[in-house]
Amino acid sequence: MTDGEPHGDAREPLALHVCCGPCSTAAIERMAERWRVTAVWYNPNIRPAEEHDRRLAAMRTVAERTGVPLVELERAPEAWEAACAGLMDEPEGGARCLECFRMRLEQVARWAAEQGIGTLTTTLSISPHKPAERINAIGAEIARAHGLRFLAEDLKQRGGFQRSVELSRHWGLYRQRYCGCTPPADA
Repeated sequence: MTDGEPHGDAREPLALHVCCGPCSTAAIERMAERWRVTAVWYNPNIRPAEEHDRRLAAMRTVAERTGVPLVELERAPEAWEAACAGLMDEPEGGARCLECFRMRLEQVARWAAEQGIGTLTTTLSISPHKPAERINAIGAEIARAHGLRFLAEDLKQRGGFQRSVELSRHWGLYRQRYCGCTPPADA
């Protein structure tokens, strides 16, 4: 290496909370250009356990294909149940979802702070069913509380969701039919 050549990876580290393999495809593709991404799996909301495991397997495939490290935090479904107690009758997109976003981002922020990773974000905003502005507000609040920055993104913009569908089909990834906590009756 000569003077003037870069020494190592100049990109800043980013802790990317990943909700599933398909959603992470386009997010990682977009973010890896400017960040040194570590994917962090923490989704205790996904029920039943077999569904959680199918989604985690798809995420492992994405990590392998993209070369992005994947950190798997303990599932802890009881923590999710405690955080969402009394909210199970809420409709999809209601108070239960906001609490679920909060508790997952809180755990990933804690991990990022412990690792010395100063920036946090999530794949949650790629879904056309999830409100990016609310997710980003929760993420920013949590990041501040841990001395981190939150990378506010609406990943569905600029064709992000469509790209995630395209990549997940191309890679043969399992695509779920529901967010996580309330499987459809025919599942």
